Amino acid sequence: MALPENHPTLPLLIVDDEARVLAALKDVLERQGFVVVTASDPRRALALLEERPFSVVLSDQVMPVMSGMDFLVECQRIRPQATRVLITGALSLPTLVDAINRGEIFRFLAKPWLREELIATVRNAINRHELVVQNARLLAEAEELNRRLAGINATLAEQVVTLEAQRRELDGAQRELARRYDHSLELCTRILSTFDPLLAGQTRAIVDIVSQMTQAERFTAEEREIIKSAAWLCDLGLIGVHRDVLKTFRQDPSRLDKAALDSIHNHPIYSQTLAGYLDGRTLLGETIRAHHERFDGGGFPDGISGESIPWTARCLAVAVWFVECGLGPERAVDALQAEAGRALDPAAVRLFVVTTRFKTLPRPVREVELDELKPGMVLATGIYSPHGLLLVGEGQALNSATISKIRSHQLMEHFGTNLLVYL
Repeated sequence: MALPENHPTLPLLIVDDEARVLAALKDVLERQGFVVVTASDPRRALALLEERPFSVVLSDQVMPVMSGMDFLVECQRIRPQATRVLITGALSLPTLVDAINRGEIFRFLAKPWLREELIATVRNAINRHELVVQNARLLAEAEELNRRLAGINATLAEQVVTLEAQRRELDGAQRELARRYDHSLELCTRILSTFDPLLAGQTRAIVDIVSQMTQAERFTAEEREIIKSAAWLCDLGLIGVHRDVLKTFRQDPSRLDKAALDSIHNHPIYSQTLAGYLDGRTLLGETIRAHHERFDGGGFPDGISGESIPWTARCLAVAVWFVECGLGPERAVDALQAEAGRALDPAAVRLFVVTTRFKTLPRPVREVELDELKPGMVLATGIYSPHGLLLVGEGQALNSATISKIRSHQLMEHFGTNLLVYL
């Protein structure tokens, strides 16, 4: 079996046509522990090189079959990693230098050779062979690693392209999902507007306040999304309450019997259920359910208190309380602060005051019948015909002529008799 090129005990090959010289070289080197193979014919030596590797090849220059230089040229072709040493007494120095420069031989020994010089040359030749083998192995490993790395880079490039395409697709899907989600929230608001215009107006005011409050760093990104969605959906459950009951609750809750009052107090639960069909996040449902809980525990529907109420619900409760109190902005802020620690979380109240300071707050509105319109009132929402034509715009101050115009349109278009005006 042939030994590998990097085997640590690769033998030496000595070629010389003189048996006496072969024996002398072999004896000297074997005494130093080297494994030596000899050949008296260069052709036999070439056959041995085809069969097995050698670390060092020493050859005499003058031989009858072929010269040592020619032999070592063939040796280089067959075993390029083997270190080649020429032994000569006749070759000129320029020829030797040229041979060394061309890489055909590593060293040459002049006849008669010295024992110490021979041993040192062989040891250096073996060291050179080991370096060549090691460098070849490292080069092969580097080439293999480069090949693998190129394959990995190509795979990574393909994956990057795929991931980029997936990212674009996902971004598009998320944008479409967000658009549909916003459309669903708007649809819920339109349902509220059809059921009770005042309720829809209050919802928009609550959303406006919450949007200002959530600009503070006190909220996580998830909490910001939750409280905004909860502001749109928190009163959706009131569509299950009869409008007369809702109107009486706003004017004088003491006139309601227990069943009617329970329907009001349970609307956060209904809202939580309805919102779950649109958005199943747990915190959103908990925020909607708890937005009428009081910090002192006297709220509804569950009567929880303090920090048992989710932080998002405590903040939403401040916005709801501000809008539903029916007071002007300045009076409402004073009343809001008076409720800190009682109905409302003091931290949430402070957050409201800080984030809404010097900003325009929603004006309170109330619902009036058509025959209750008076000059000086300001419309809180626009009046549209059943075909979508704007009859009177939001913010329009009413006078006698405008009121007459509205009543005339109502007789012809029948757009409803309930209107919203600013207090």
